[in-house]
Amino acid sequence: MSNFYVTTAIPYVNGAPHIGHALDYLLADICARYHKNQGDTVRFQAGTDEHGNKIYQKAITSGLPVEEYVANNSQKFQTFIARLGVEYTDFIRTTDHNHVQRVQQIWTKLQPHIYKHTYQGWYCEGCERFVTDKEYAENQGVCPDHAAPYQKLSEENYYLRIADFKTQIQAAIANQTMLILPEFRQKEILRLIEDTPDVSISRPKKQLSWGVPIPGDDTQVMYVWIDALANYITVLGYPDQEIANFWPADVQFVGKDILRFHAIIWPAILLGLGLPLPKVIHSHGFILSHNQKMSKSIGNVIDPLEVLDRHGVDAFRYFFSRHIDAFADSDFTWEKFEDAYNNELANDLGNLVQRLATLCHKNQVSGQPDFQATNDSVYHQLMQNNEFTKAIDHIWQKIQNLNKRIDFEKPWAVAKTNPAAAQKLLTSLGVDLLQISALLSPFLPATAQKITQIFTIDATVTPTEPLFPKL
Repeated sequence: MSNFYVTTAIPYVNGAPHIGHALDYLLADICARYHKNQGDTVRFQAGTDEHGNKIYQKAITSGLPVEEYVANNSQKFQTFIARLGVEYTDFIRTTDHNHVQRVQQIWTKLQPHIYKHTYQGWYCEGCERFVTDKEYAENQGVCPDHAAPYQKLSEENYYLRIADFKTQIQAAIANQTMLILPEFRQKEILRLIEDTPDVSISRPKKQLSWGVPIPGDDTQVMYVWIDALANYITVLGYPDQEIANFWPADVQFVGKDILRFHAIIWPAILLGLGLPLPKVIHSHGFILSHNQKMSKSIGNVIDPLEVLDRHGVDAFRYFFSRHIDAFADSDFTWEKFEDAYNNELANDLGNLVQRLATLCHKNQVSGQPDFQATNDSVYHQLMQNNEFTKAIDHIWQKIQNLNKRIDFEKPWAVAKTNPAAAQKLLTSLGVDLLQISALLSPFLPATAQKITQIFTIDATVTPTEPLFPKL
């Protein structure tokens, strides 16, 4: 048992939560719940990124003061997280007074690695970052994530001297003291870092009014990524409080599109502060629809709230756990979702629980109030490696095997000739199901709790309604 710190990338609150945000939260929640089950003391950070031009412009367009606009959108994300059954311990908003003050202190501590320089080159408003001439050429002048042309800018900004830290970051990635998952992303970042220039970490206030002021220079505000990345330690109280109990983070979950910030700029900031690097950066892919990137213009956007409203939180969590890969791009369609719901949740698991409870009731089999979960080394190894998709596949194999065992051993037939043997067999089957429930709890917490309640009752097991009624 130890302290464990898991983080999520904080979403930019210039719009409502979308289905891609769900993946970050769910992966982190599965990880956090697993470690809580192992007896660890878990800190789980979530939050919202609330500075930058895009947010300011959206607020103006909406007719709301920017403070009210970001507060409203931050609340939407908090509500969304709750709908997903995600249990964080810490929620940070980058407009929080404490965060702003701490970020300014971080800036001051980084002064030996900061200099002022005039930049002439390309900028992506959507990414809120400068791009190299090489990126510009490779992307033919258009941001691949936002389908918008890069802008030509000439600005005097503050820069973080990335060159001071390249060797250390490269070594940490190569020797996996900062492990990047999946493995092929490690090679990608090692290639990128070679060409990574010093990074602009401020914008002129006349160009970016909505941001954290630079200490000692009222003409500049902080680049939004410096402000946002720092949240992982400011939420722990840095630099006002000692954070060694939970830092370095055990796992940081991020999307592949922002991996470079977390694997290059973020480590540079930490090294500049004299802090250790995160142990694991887990990079996940995009959620596609019909194997295309979701787009309003295409008309293939999936509203996560509609999925939750129609099928409930555990069905949502199941599909995202098993059918959305923890590392790679994955496809979401209503057809795939409903097929998984009917054939796997309703048939495999739901039918198993219902018929076993019914058989136990008919044969006067009591629950197991003193049930204790046993070790499953394969499952634990997969969970500790963040291979959540493989872990739930492993659980599902156990579910299918238990169904086969019931069909093979036919407790209903045994009961006709030997009631005592049938009771013993059904007790054994119930214990097997409880073992499955224990493994399932990080993924489908509400369902696991229902199964546990049914089969640990200190009385005859009671029949239950279907956990997942067929569509």
